[in-house]
Amino acid sequence: MTSSRTSGRTAAGGLRRHRDFRWLLSAAAAGQIGAQVTLVALPLVAVVTLRAPAFQVGLLTAAETAAFLLIGLPAGAWVDRTRRLPVMVRANLVRAVAMGSVPLAAVCGVLTMAQLYVVALVTGVATVFFDVAHQSFLPRVLPREKLVAGNGALESTRSAAQVAGPGIGGGLVQLLGAPFAILADAAGYLLSALCLRGIRVREPHPEAPAGVPLWAQIREGLSFVLRHPVLRMIALTTGTANLFSAMLMSVQTVYLVRVAGLAPGALGLMLSASAVGGLAGALCAGPAARAVGQARLIWLSTVVTGPFALLWPLAGPGAAAAWFAVGSGVVFFGAVLYNVAQVSFRQLLCPDALLGRMNATLRFLVWGSMPLGALAGGAVAQAAGARAAVWVCAAGFLLVPLPLLFSPLRGMRELPRTGEGSHGPGRTGDGPCDPDQSDDGPPGQRPGPSQEAAGPASVTPDQPPPYHRPTHAPL
Repeated sequence: MTSSRTSGRTAAGGLRRHRDFRWLLSAAAAGQIGAQVTLVALPLVAVVTLRAPAFQVGLLTAAETAAFLLIGLPAGAWVDRTRRLPVMVRANLVRAVAMGSVPLAAVCGVLTMAQLYVVALVTGVATVFFDVAHQSFLPRVLPREKLVAGNGALESTRSAAQVAGPGIGGGLVQLLGAPFAILADAAGYLLSALCLRGIRVREPHPEAPAGVPLWAQIREGLSFVLRHPVLRMIALTTGTANLFSAMLMSVQTVYLVRVAGLAPGALGLMLSASAVGGLAGALCAGPAARAVGQARLIWLSTVVTGPFALLWPLAGPGAAAAWFAVGSGVVFFGAVLYNVAQVSFRQLLCPDALLGRMNATLRFLVWGSMPLGALAGGAVAQAAGARAAVWVCAAGFLLVPLPLLFSPLRGMRELPRTGEGSHGPGRTGDGPCDPDQSDDGPPGQRPGPSQEAAGPASVTPDQPPPYHRPTHAPL
């Protein structure tokens, strides 16, 4: 126990002394706080300011995530052909301009749902490029043995933003109105771009393979993910979770405002309270992985916490609204544990030249379900009411662990060492999902939570957040 705590302080101190990682962490914090404000403010613009019906609110959520389905795969191949830091800076500037157009249109009296759809779509496209480049850039900033600690620090920052951001957003909406609260998001993206400009790491310009067309590189990334038994199950599980998470995102503002009767400020506090579970998950992930094993944590986290989604539709006016926060907090706790166990594994497994395509392929597969879920949520809410749509979301979360329960992960405690049994693109071997890697094998064979320090700097999301907009599903 003592050595674990000592190593925790060493890992955390090492990251604090890493100048470029400090700038990367600051950029993540600025962008995440702004994005979490918009998580509350943008749907409230539609629900309160423009009086949009439930299906149109669902369509807004679908527009935010449609870019992952439309351009996710070519974006990954393109990112692998260019330097990643400039991509992130430009994406932040595009998002700042898009978000800044909302309060400007409100001042001019010309704000419409059509503009919100365009803003959501443009922001989503920029987010695709940012997220793929960001996940592929971290291994350039940190040595591979510090990736778990680095991902953990980023996850703790994201979770803290998810706790503070919605409450700030709800308060700003209450004071300024929903359109003007979105200025905080635009400012956050601008500050994030400035922080990224402070990074000095020299990033060589990748050379495009001579004579290899873009579609062939896309196919290479798809092959790497779909032929890998662990990545394949992760993609199926996360895609299912994101489908039902998007359904919830599309109706939660309508549900909490029109059914539970929450004011904008109370709505923000509700979402902040829900996000406390994610922060707790970031703090507990390292010890949990050491206690049960990184491979076990992937499926246990979803099995144990998923049923708490059934508390969502029990929320109602007054004190009954707290059921939504309790259910969300526990589900969010499990989502962060899940991400801790799998994001750094992906980064350690994949060669640098393929990181962009691997991350983009997974984003395409797991975020591509979100526009469909958002449209379905809006349609169900329009036809049967917001509470009925929330019941469908809650029931759907019971299905999330099934792919993992029928995968070879059930027979493993730890994930194998980096490169152990792994295969490059185009190979068909079983890769690291070797059934012989069971409880009897020696734990801690690769850098991971079992070898990293305790505390928030030693765990591994995304997007991202694990979580860009959703607050309930894994990445």
